[in-house]
Amino acid sequence: MRFDLLSNCGTARDSARCEADGEAVWLARLCMQALVAEAELTPKPGLVDRRGAGTHKDLSLSMMKRSALAIEPYFYQMALIASGAYASQHLRERLAAIGRDAERAMYKATGGSNSHKGAIWALGLLVSAASMTGPDTTAAVIAETARSIAMFPDSATLQLVTHGHVVAERYGVQGARGEALAGFPHVVRVGLPALRAKRSSGATEPVARIDALLSIMSRLEDTCVLYRRNSAALEAVRSGAYKVIAAGGCGSPYGKQRLMQLDGEVLNLGVSPGGSADLLAATLFLDAVERRQNEVQEDRSWLEEADGTN
Repeated sequence: MRFDLLSNCGTARDSARCEADGEAVWLARLCMQALVAEAELTPKPGLVDRRGAGTHKDLSLSMMKRSALAIEPYFYQMALIASGAYASQHLRERLAAIGRDAERAMYKATGGSNSHKGAIWALGLLVSAASMTGPDTTAAVIAETARSIAMFPDSATLQLVTHGHVVAERYGVQGARGEALAGFPHVVRVGLPALRAKRSSGATEPVARIDALLSIMSRLEDTCVLYRRNSAALEAVRSGAYKVIAAGGCGSPYGKQRLMQLDGEVLNLGVSPGGSADLLAATLFLDAVERRQNEVQEDRSWLEEADGTN
């Protein structure tokens, strides 16, 4: 499948089609950049970052970036078919089919490792919703539109039992589907406010992003953690993240100390807050869309650390 980021609108049938194509290219690029920015952000407890693979044995930073690039064309497809559409069973199933194609591309790019399955679900809904709502919209409206899409079942996977379904049943938690059906509250009411509050306080962008991640971790019933371990491990992750925030966030000396303690605890537990990471990527995506940014600013935490400015 060919996907040209420099898509020539001159070949479009009319100006409306040209505009929809350009918007879809932009939205897909933001999805990819949000995923890369999340992966590169350092340090993240238990997650792949610039230091290494965290608790993962089958992932690496280069693999995460390769995966993000591989699934970008499918976000474009989702955004394009959602433009001018409304939430319906037909749209839901078309998006789901593209999502399954994206998963296959992800597995091909990673040699069989699950790098972004949860992100394909979350960002797939949000990129489609952003395309449906058009320019000058808000993160809250996009999230609510995504909820309306998620309400329709995907008939092709009604009998499919995933890790998330198993964990949701065992522990009585919402999981990724529940997050979408609730309108992405951990993005709209937790991640975005934390990100923007830190920016307003003068924090560097990496500090603002890490604190946004920690805010999500402190509240989310992360099924990735539950699947790998148990509810006690989830409580340890949530409590540890809250302690970093309560200590002033990772930008304060005590908060940074707490973050390193949490990092060690998560590694010892052998868990990875992958659900929180997916929602951080969704946070960065919606932030960029709402602000009509041309791109998601790349992570520069390693440079700022070297310069002593972080």
